[in-house]
Amino acid sequence: MMLKLVHLLGVLVCGSQAALQVSISLNKVELSVGESKFFICTAIGEPVRLEWYNPQGERIVPSKRMALHTETSRSRLIIYNAIIEDAGIYRCQATDASGHTEEASVVLEIYQRLTFRDVQSPQEFRHGETAEVVCDVISSPVPVVVWYYQDKEITEEHHSRYQVLTNNNLQIRQVTKADEGVYRCEASVEARGEIDFVDIAMVVNVPPVLSVFQQSFNATADYQESVTFTCMTSGSPDPVVTWHRKGQQLEPSEQYIITRLEGGRSMLTIRNIRQGDGGSYTCKATNKAGSQEREIFLKVFVQPHITQLKNVTAVEGSAAMISCVAEGEPLPDISWRRASDGQTFVDGDKSQDGRFEVRGRHGKSVLTISGVRLTDLGRFDCEALSRIGGHQKSMFLDIEYIPKFLTNHTIYYSWEGNPVNISCDVMSNPPATMLWRRERFTISAEGTANTRVHSADGKSVLEVTPMSDRDFGRYNCTARNNIGVRYQEFILAQADVPSNPYSVRLSAVSQRLATVTFMKPDSHGGVPISYYLVQYKEVGSQEWKDVKSHSIQTTVVLTGLEPNTTYEVRVAAVNGKGQGEFSHTETFQTLPIREPSPPAVHGQRGMGKAYRLGLVKQDDGGMPIVEYIVKYKTSSQDKEEQWMTKLVPGANDFAMLQPLQWNTRYEVEITARNVKGLSEPTFYQFFMPQKPDITAESLFSGLGLGTVVGLGLGALLLLLVLVDVSCFFLRHCGLLMCITRTLCGKKTTTSGKGKDIEEGKAAYLKLPLKEENGKESLKPDTIEIKVHSDNSIHTKPDVSKA
Repeated sequence: MMLKLVHLLGVLVCGSQAALQVSISLNKVELSVGESKFFICTAIGEPVRLEWYNPQGERIVPSKRMALHTETSRSRLIIYNAIIEDAGIYRCQATDASGHTEEASVVLEIYQRLTFRDVQSPQEFRHGETAEVVCDVISSPVPVVVWYYQDKEITEEHHSRYQVLTNNNLQIRQVTKADEGVYRCEASVEARGEIDFVDIAMVVNVPPVLSVFQQSFNATADYQESVTFTCMTSGSPDPVVTWHRKGQQLEPSEQYIITRLEGGRSMLTIRNIRQGDGGSYTCKATNKAGSQEREIFLKVFVQPHITQLKNVTAVEGSAAMISCVAEGEPLPDISWRRASDGQTFVDGDKSQDGRFEVRGRHGKSVLTISGVRLTDLGRFDCEALSRIGGHQKSMFLDIEYIPKFLTNHTIYYSWEGNPVNISCDVMSNPPATMLWRRERFTISAEGTANTRVHSADGKSVLEVTPMSDRDFGRYNCTARNNIGVRYQEFILAQADVPSNPYSVRLSAVSQRLATVTFMKPDSHGGVPISYYLVQYKEVGSQEWKDVKSHSIQTTVVLTGLEPNTTYEVRVAAVNGKGQGEFSHTETFQTLPIREPSPPAVHGQRGMGKAYRLGLVKQDDGGMPIVEYIVKYKTSSQDKEEQWMTKLVPGANDFAMLQPLQWNTRYEVEITARNVKGLSEPTFYQFFMPQKPDITAESLFSGLGLGTVVGLGLGALLLLLVLVDVSCFFLRHCGLLMCITRTLCGKKTTTSGKGKDIEEGKAAYLKLPLKEENGKESLKPDTIEIKVHSDNSIHTKPDVSKA
């Protein structure tokens, strides 16, 4: 029908104007989408213009897809990459100079070839969902699509979960991992006998399945501990495991070590656990099909640690609150200990006097001390304790208080011209400033003509040198700090000499000695007593002799007295002001000269047959001991033994009795003699033991270490000489043999006569003989030893010296 229409149009054109004719190289063209084609339009006659028109009747203007190449009587239309919309009738129109037009047309039919558009492979789906495998294929006419799996056509009869949709896609309900594989989408156009296919790989992704072996862990902080969490994962594709904490993904570091092993195992190791590491950790597994998370909890136990404890300063009488804050996991119990007496306080405790009370909550404990006293000053220990461990810290409670005077000594004595130090001792916290006042006037630190102020920590000394009666009286010491002020008044009084001692007594009176004792005076005059002055003289004499006491002792010994003489004695006390009055005078008489008292004796055995008697002088009767008369004899019941006498000078303190007999008892009488006469005898007995055995121990007991060592070395040397001589005679060897050969060899060499040894001179060696007792023997004097060439030895006595 279309061909007939074109032919009819051509006939009409030719009939109307034979001069102008138009023709197109093709009448009808079939073109597939995407192909390119050109058409040539030829005009016969004298055309002035050739133009092309599209199926919409619009004049074709050159563009990227449509190009025009026009000459005088020829025009070419090119269509690039044809599309469906390009189908229709295209006209070529020729116009001559008179405006007459002729045209020709061509029919362009465009069809779609089998085309698979953007078919993705592989196509991925999530396990359990309804999968739609996309196969976008186009053609004109519409193609017929058939699906194949494992070389078998998919039909709904045999595959209940499979369905080919109207858009040619394949739907699979509740897809599983078993449905994974390669599917073929085959399209065909029966009218053209065209057929094509595409293979599509389908992947079924399985969401991660996550499991943990242990969901909670315990660890202790600050002990270099480590803990390892483990997650097991499965899924397709293999899930990626990440670890998270507080919403942040953990990255490998020195603290966090992440290890991935085969089989879907992932481990997170936390090193050097600290308190802040406690809490929840998340293990997350992710793949294309989804993700899954599991939480693991780490409980970190922390040793108690006291974070807040400060020194406290309180004012005496006020309240002090001491706070101790501790942390740890679990929270520790807090207790207090007072260092001064070791008393402890825990939460809820209250002391018997009600002053100490403890209240605590949530790791904080407050020790409250009401009515603070100075005895509360000192160290307090706070101890935080849990089942993990303990921690202790100490603080110091400082007490501030008003100045306190430390002494009640407020009266001082002095005299004109004698300086005195008035000491004001103060205890205070904080330290007090101190000043002196006299009759409402303040004494400056520089002092005055007769006053000076010396200050030190907690002490101020006012040095006063009284010059007149006006300088005696009241002085005021003022101590002040920021807590308060205190005053103390001192009195400077005029000193006096001491009163007289009393109750003077004499004791232990002998020929030349007497002991004076007395009682201290009732008044020392305001200043300490320096010493006591004891005066004594013979009755009738006017000259007193002075004896000073040792310090302030109330006993004085008088020496150098004359026997059988009457003396007077008196005592006075002396202080810084001067000497006081004497006591009442006492009279005593020394003893007359008499015989000495018996001496005391003690004995000690001496060396060998000697015995040593120690002599201790007793009362010598007023005159020196001239001598000791020592009489001794053996004690025997069978017969009367004669006394033996030994005179010992009185200056000696021992007597040596010797020689004595062994295994014998002796009696001794010792008498002391002075110029007046003899004392009563002192009796003493002793026993001489049996004669001791002479042993090596006794022989060497008197020798020193050097002597014993020398004797030992001498004996060893003698033994070596005897052994060498024995070797010389018996075995022809030893040091002696070497010396003999050396001497003989020298003589043979120096002779220079070349004679044999047996013809030469023998070497002689003389050795002294020893008797059994070690003494040298006189007969024979020496032994002659000849050494011959055959090394034989012959000995004979040296008769020439017999």
